[in-house]
Amino acid sequence: MTEPNDARVGLYIDFDNIVISRYQQLHGRNAFQRDGIRDFNKSSPNADPEVAARLASATVDFNAIIDFAASFGTLVVNRAYADWSVPVNASYQRQLMSRAVDLTQLFTTTTRGTKNGADIRLAVDVVEDLFRLPDLTHVIIIAGDSDYIALAQKSKRLGRFVVGIGVAGSTSTSLAAACDEFEDYDSLPGIGKATVTTTAERPKTSRKAPEAAEITPEPAPIQARLFATNPMFSHTEDAQFDEPEAGDDIDPQTLATELLVRALQIGHAKGDADEWLNTGTIKNQMRRMDPSFNEKPLGFRSFTDFLSSRSDLAELKEDGPQRLIRLRPEAESRR
Repeated sequence: MTEPNDARVGLYIDFDNIVISRYQQLHGRNAFQRDGIRDFNKSSPNADPEVAARLASATVDFNAIIDFAASFGTLVVNRAYADWSVPVNASYQRQLMSRAVDLTQLFTTTTRGTKNGADIRLAVDVVEDLFRLPDLTHVIIIAGDSDYIALAQKSKRLGRFVVGIGVAGSTSTSLAAACDEFEDYDSLPGIGKATVTTTAERPKTSRKAPEAAEITPEPAPIQARLFATNPMFSHTEDAQFDEPEAGDDIDPQTLATELLVRALQIGHAKGDADEWLNTGTIKNQMRRMDPSFNEKPLGFRSFTDFLSSRSDLAELKEDGPQRLIRLRPEAESRR
């Protein structure tokens, strides 16, 4: 039985957004359209085995997403929006229905598919639920589209805690900033590191699969995003989702260090410059400044390990059960 004080969570999945973004993260920009995945039926005798293999490697684990959402409280709304008659979408139905996800049908009315329809329908449903369910405490949006910025802001103004989950490389800078917390799909518990392939542009008439070069992906950025002065994502008439601008080569480790230093500076500014600060307070401050911050994609098992790796900038000590931190004076003078 649900306890009276339990948090109550609404989970809203822009299905096409997450599935297409994941495929293009692994196989290259515009790969979903280039490989004709929307109309691809792997059970067809004429199905290209190379495309089928790429599609299988990009399978999204919605169980991991739903489990993460449930960590915030009891799921009282659980919806996914898509055209479920499309083969690639239909292949997920059993997995989603086994987790009691409400499959909201969107019918294709334009040549661009259901993209705008999902945005609008999802946003309308969230706003309706915010007023219809006053005990709803959390809104979790599975998408990276900048169209959801206003929805996240509205949900926060109405007193809800907003969580976003998107695929690295296909998430709007401003959407991450508009959420109270933002997670990359790759950083969710149970999601292993994926192999990224790059494929050369090939003619649509060719049935021969291009050779793929496997590379080890960098840790999912945390993200460089909030420190950029220019938007990293732009929407064009021909693009189905926001795409990152070229030339984003900022080191995520450097950005995480800058975020830590700024959080410590803010903490010291509120009190004594030499005051020891609680590490939990500092992490909360970093997440407020950059909701997408997560130490695990940077290669650290815990936040303490992350802090220990920055010992030249900050010193740690234990005070009973508490871990404390402060910015080294020499580090402050160097910045």
